[in-house]
Amino acid sequence: MDNDTLTTPGADAFTPTHDDAGLAAQPIGYWSWAASNAVVTRIRGMLAEQGLTQPQWWILNQTATARPRAEVVTMLQGYLEVGSTAIADGIDELVTRGLLTQDVDEHVELTGTGRELRERTAARQGEMRELIHAGITDEEYVRTLKVLQRMIHNVDGKAWHH
Repeated sequence: MDNDTLTTPGADAFTPTHDDAGLAAQPIGYWSWAASNAVVTRIRGMLAEQGLTQPQWWILNQTATARPRAEVVTMLQGYLEVGSTAIADGIDELVTRGLLTQDVDEHVELTGTGRELRERTAARQGEMRELIHAGITDEEYVRTLKVLQRMIHNVDGKAWHH
C-alpha cells in the first residue's frame, strides 16, 4: 500500500506518514514503542474511569474462580514487567475495596461487586479493542503480531502472552 488513505466506517481517515519505501526504512524500535505507548495510555485511561489500574484489571480477569494468590502473582508479574510487588499490592487493594476475597489458604476470588465491575470493564475493553482495531483486518493484525514475534525471536528476546 503506497501512500494510501485507509478509512473505516465511523473512523477518521488515516494516511501513513511515509510511502512504502520510506516506511521500510523506519526504525522498528521507535514505531513499536509509539504504538505501545499510545495503546497502553488509552487503555489505562479507560481503566482509570472504571477505578482500576491495569494490574488490577489483570487480577480481576484471573480471579473469576478461586485461585491461589501466589499463582496469580506468578502469572501476572511479567506482564509489562510490572513485577510481583505491583501484583501483590493490587490484590491487597482489591481485597480492601471488597472486590476480591482472600481465604485463610490465600485463595483469591471475585466478590459479587468485583464480578459486576469486571463485567462492566470487560464491555468497555471490548469497545476499546474495536477502537484500536478500526480499519485493521484480522489478517493484518495476525500478520503484524507474527512479524513482531519474529523480530523478538531474531534478537533472542522473550515474549509470551495468554
